[in-house]
Amino acid sequence: MNPGMKRYLVENRLQMFLHQSECLRGNPWNDPVERAVWVWLPPGWEQQKPPLPALWDLAAYTSSGAAHVGWKNFGENLPDRLDRLFAQGSLPPAAVVMPDCFTRLGGNQYVNSPALGSWADYLQQELIPFVESRLPIGGSRENRAVFGKSSGGYGALRLAMLSPEYWGAAAVHAGDCDFELVYRPDFPKVAQTLERYNGDWRAFLEDFWSRSQPSGSDIHTLMVLCLAASYDPDGARLDNLRLPFDLHTLELIPERWQAWLAHDPLELLNRYGQNLSQLKGLWIDVGRHDQYNIQYGSRKLHRKLETMGIAHIYEEFDGTHSGIDYRLDHSLPYLVHALNT
Repeated sequence: MNPGMKRYLVENRLQMFLHQSECLRGNPWNDPVERAVWVWLPPGWEQQKPPLPALWDLAAYTSSGAAHVGWKNFGENLPDRLDRLFAQGSLPPAAVVMPDCFTRLGGNQYVNSPALGSWADYLQQELIPFVESRLPIGGSRENRAVFGKSSGGYGALRLAMLSPEYWGAAAVHAGDCDFELVYRPDFPKVAQTLERYNGDWRAFLEDFWSRSQPSGSDIHTLMVLCLAASYDPDGARLDNLRLPFDLHTLELIPERWQAWLAHDPLELLNRYGQNLSQLKGLWIDVGRHDQYNIQYGSRKLHRKLETMGIAHIYEEFDGTHSGIDYRLDHSLPYLVHALNT
């Protein structure tokens, strides 16, 4: 066992709860409705004045809260990082909640979709009261923040915009933004992959789930199918995934693509952006060399927020989309200080 894990268990600082979800019941992919949720608590948490600020960790695509708790080679898992930050005095006392939101399509975008599951409701309407009824943390939006990277960063920004009654602060690390630049470059690779299955995405999924070592192109294809289920569900057939482009010519299907674009943060900002002004803190950062072009959409987002007069921190760092967990050293203390203000 990881020595750090032994310490957490002895000190009762890494707790795991099992939760039965009603929001996820009956989802089209038969994904589990019983989910584990992990909570890291700081040393001496039982002597702290309750309730502790609660930071909710939204995992990136293909990851989960369980992955953030597990042993990590050549680095720190999230609890070890939090312990170090607390010991250094840079992280004030706070709790960090790590839910499991993995699906058979590799994850989700933290949206309510009948074709994938009501993931926003699961987090906000079910898990928040479930966890806060068991531990002296959170208790109100002013004492609760959400953060994540990539799809998790997208989810953090989206939830903060659409559900300000739950969140007092948010941190977005390389969150999906400007779908034209982030997603469209993957479409040719997806078409080439599905061509091996005569365009039948069901055959692709059956083959994908039968193998133990999917390729990078397979993961990208699975991701685009997950995005289709998240952004453009077929109300008539929930098990039908509608791609926004023609598999033969790669021409965009206007109606389908517009359904995706309605979920782009740059578009959501036009409708819900002013809700972000209610936050006590908003952190956005991205690598200058992000291989998914997220730096360009993030710059547009930053400019629009400035134009709208919405206070936020925006930083670009010398990095890509990968290996950027160290950015949590900056954002997590910021979130706790913001909530404590």
